[in-house]
Amino acid sequence: MSDATVAAPIAPPIAPRQPLYQEVAEQLRQRIYARVLEPGTWIDEMKLATELGISRTPLREALKVLAVEGLVTMKLRRGAYVTEMSRDDVSQVYHVLALLESDAAADVARLASDEQLAELRGLHERLEKLVRQRDAFFAANERFHLRLLEIAGNRWRTQIVGDLRKVMKLNRHHSLFRQGRLSQSLAEHRELMDALDARNPKQAGLKMRQHFLNGLAAAAP
Repeated sequence: MSDATVAAPIAPPIAPRQPLYQEVAEQLRQRIYARVLEPGTWIDEMKLATELGISRTPLREALKVLAVEGLVTMKLRRGAYVTEMSRDDVSQVYHVLALLESDAAADVARLASDEQLAELRGLHERLEKLVRQRDAFFAANERFHLRLLEIAGNRWRTQIVGDLRKVMKLNRHHSLFRQGRLSQSLAEHRELMDALDARNPKQAGLKMRQHFLNGLAAAAP
């Protein structure tokens, strides 16, 4: 029998647990996205704290986080409400997203490596396969846009867009809900990818901007 000892496998490090208020914020965030908590709904803190088995302190800290993100609106002496998106709100958010993401698309066309463009092409091809699966298409579409921003490399722009995209999930008239918009959006992505592959910053920026303008038009109530 060999005297050699077999090293015990090294256990992966245990990820530190999030503070309780962050876990609560994520639970509430997902309820808002799923419309369990509808836009305009008053948030009953006492009932929610009892349901979650927590005190109101972490719940209130969670609501502050969501208020900063724009998902919750705090009203003096009335408590917290799920934010409602007005038509002007939607228009203004689309306008800012169009500016920031068109700028990012131009940067990607100019600066991305061949490997990064190939990665974006792969994400686009996944969209092509999911056009008949709306929820999966939503998730893949967001992943494409966020990865493009990451490749563009401006962390402040990425942070702002991430926050705005959270707020856009409150929109009752999301553009991709409209009949035919998924296919139209996919066609716009094809044109954007062609501009990126051609390394044409001006065209990539224009295609991304038009993508958002078309989305806003489709989101009109």
